[in-house]
Amino acid sequence: MSEILSAATTEFARAIGPDPDAVIAEMDARAENDGFPTVGPTVGGWLQLLARMVQANRVFEFGSGFGYSAYWFARALPEDGEVVLTEVDEGELDQAREYMARGGFDGLATYELGDAIETVDEYDGPFDVVLIDNEKHRYREAFEAVRPTVAAGGVVIADNAVTAGPMDVEALSALVRGGNPGTVDDHTAGVAAYLERVGEDPAFETALIPVGEGIAVSHRVD
Repeated sequence: MSEILSAATTEFARAIGPDPDAVIAEMDARAENDGFPTVGPTVGGWLQLLARMVQANRVFEFGSGFGYSAYWFARALPEDGEVVLTEVDEGELDQAREYMARGGFDGLATYELGDAIETVDEYDGPFDVVLIDNEKHRYREAFEAVRPTVAAGGVVIADNAVTAGPMDVEALSALVRGGNPGTVDDHTAGVAAYLERVGEDPAFETALIPVGEGIAVSHRVD
């Protein structure tokens, strides 16, 4: 994972954020060893805090991997809460079940194998927190699919709002500000299209938190 902040600042942010538990530590070690792209503990702390701040009861994730972000969310949910994990890789979803169960959160989790954008159509909502972390070129599509189910006062969080793979942050910035940086890759174009869409939506206020690979947080105000 490419961190936006310096290593020293990232480590400081981790130190003052919520403490991870043994299961999170194991997931972090696995991600580092396998090169698996999780949001990391600095962003994980923010996910937990944002869910707690909006008093979240229900969470929907577009792309859950082996359950890393869902685990952080679950730590902020009440006993009758729910986090919906979606994943196209059955093996990763099975691993998510194991991690969530070991943390005592299996009763909060609903596991959906398949395309998240198709899955969300099966849910009426409302969702207090939504995490968009699927294919970058489908971010806008994900937002359009979930928008009707976002609760008033809820938040939509988009990971990789600054960097991911081939993304060009200078080109992304130019696109968001209405410039023309020329030809851009699908990741950059997809994130820019999402930020433009949510930024123009009068029902949401959006700001960037520059931790991890950047998270765009959109609060539903209407």
